[in-house]
Amino acid sequence: MTKTLQQITDIGEAISHPVRLKLLYLLSERERYVYDLAKDLNLSRQVVQLHLKRLENAGFVESDLRLEDNDMRAKKFFKLKDFDVRIGIDDLMKIFE
Repeated sequence: MTKTLQQITDIGEAISHPVRLKLLYLLSERERYVYDLAKDLNLSRQVVQLHLKRLENAGFVESDLRLEDNDMRAKKFFKLKDFDVRIGIDDLMKIFE
């Protein structure tokens, strides 16, 4: 499938930050609650949420809201989606020629 210039840009921006790369690594182990990710990274939940949103928009992760039995608040869990990042010269030729 040929990628658009916007898709290539979104992918590049999503993986251009060390925190987002670490999030991809952590999520490769198992799905995680945003609070647990924030604790592991020693960052605020808001900062981690912003990075996760960027990864979700680029198609690397997906989220799921859940109610747990012992806590009636909705919790947002994230998991890694299957992805393969490739940009070929054919993609660039179709965009720029």
